[in-house]
Amino acid sequence: MTEEVKRNYLEINSIKDLVEVTKPTVDYSLNLLEPTNFQLNKFFYKNIGKKHKWIDRLVWTETQWIDYISSEKVKTYIFKHKDDLVGFFELISHSEKKEVEIAYFGLLEEFQNKKLGSYLLSEAIKKSFKESIDRVWVHTCSLDHKNALNNYIARGMKIFKTETIKI
Repeated sequence: MTEEVKRNYLEINSIKDLVEVTKPTVDYSLNLLEPTNFQLNKFFYKNIGKKHKWIDRLVWTETQWIDYISSEKVKTYIFKHKDDLVGFFELISHSEKKEVEIAYFGLLEEFQNKKLGSYLLSEAIKKSFKESIDRVWVHTCSLDHKNALNNYIARGMKIFKTETIKI
């Protein structure tokens, strides 16, 4: 059985276009994952992605995970409430194109629908523009969280490409 999925590509070309959301409370923290830890990336990928059919990395070996997150182009940020894991995002720097891709982004299910995604996306965009770039981009699809597309647009991102794929 095939399913049609609508995929939207969005971009923001200036930090000035960001519609920022303030930090929920002081109990939340967002930190660059240093040193890298592929187990945390894998944990978030599996747990957030299971409802959204994130499947491409499920077949990755440990070596593939380590190689990916060890790349100097990839940065992972971990979002916590006190000591509890809340969510994450991965940024991939494409310095030759002067752009950053928000590769994966999400919240664990128990933290969804609390406006935390708006704050996390604001921070992902801000951290991306700390590099000398002209654009931050992301893609989302109809399998992602029901608020994903609206969140990207509400933060100031604009759709630049739409496609329908069959999976």
